[in-house]
Amino acid sequence: MKVCIYGAGAIGGYIGAQLAGAGVDVSFVARGPHLAAMQANGVKLLIEGEERVRRVRCTSDPRELGQQDYVFITLKAHSVPGVVDLVQPLLGPDTAIITGVNGIPYWYFYRHGGEFAGTTLQSVDPGGRQWNGFGPERAIGCVLYPAAEIAAPGVIRHVYGKKFPLGEPDGTRSERVMRLSEAMIAADLEAPVREDIRNEIWLKLWGNLCFNPISALTHATLDVITSDPGTRALSRQMMLEAKAIAERFGVHFRVDVERRIDGAGAVGAHKTSMLQDLEAGRAMEIDPLLTVVQEMGRLVGQPTPMIDAVLSLIKQRERMAQAA
Repeated sequence: MKVCIYGAGAIGGYIGAQLAGAGVDVSFVARGPHLAAMQANGVKLLIEGEERVRRVRCTSDPRELGQQDYVFITLKAHSVPGVVDLVQPLLGPDTAIITGVNGIPYWYFYRHGGEFAGTTLQSVDPGGRQWNGFGPERAIGCVLYPAAEIAAPGVIRHVYGKKFPLGEPDGTRSERVMRLSEAMIAADLEAPVREDIRNEIWLKLWGNLCFNPISALTHATLDVITSDPGTRALSRQMMLEAKAIAERFGVHFRVDVERRIDGAGAVGAHKTSMLQDLEAGRAMEIDPLLTVVQEMGRLVGQPTPMIDAVLSLIKQRERMAQAA
């Protein structure tokens, strides 16, 4: 099995290092000092109190790697449309693409059924670039629950979690998704195959769409956002708006709003990825987490007043940060 991790940062590097340790033929596409360190010293994974070093083929040029069985795209979601052409040398006739990104993926309405089947979402896939360049038929859904960080170039620290639910867009237990699940489980990653991966996508997005922008606007950590009456109420309202939209598309939420908020609060004094990006001067994942929910609401005529308000604020915050 040949697996390429395109965007081997913290989460991608964690997945790849674990797969390599289980004997999978893994390669990384990365850049900058992180790439140079991994080329020189291997990828160092700090996990469960020990340091594990994996020698993995690393490059900035996908053309060096050849066709793969699986390609994990583990970039920030807003960066993916820009690499569609660069990924092409990795793709053979049967290569599967695992969309390890936050928010709604480009293939969401592939084999969805109903009146919106085949719809592309401009907020996450402008011009249908991924749909046309990758092909929705290649996609395997994957939800990223763990947290990891780059402690130093070439060094990845696993923070918590190892759950990566997988699923085919049509809900089948195909040979390719089962084979991938088995490989990930052998690498000590929890990779259950879900019959409706969209439910899992929305469950994670449900929290991200409110906690991320609120944290970036207030600089508060998850424990504060979920315990303060004002920000908890705002989170709840945004989540109820999103729930109404998702249910119009057949999504089922296995937990209620209060339990989802309490689950986030239990993580503790954690800075969301959006706040971390803001503090580091990086672009924030606004469109895949908020604009796309607004867009899907417009498709079914579902109003999103609180999401609209927070979306306008976080976009203004990003413009001010870019101008500073």
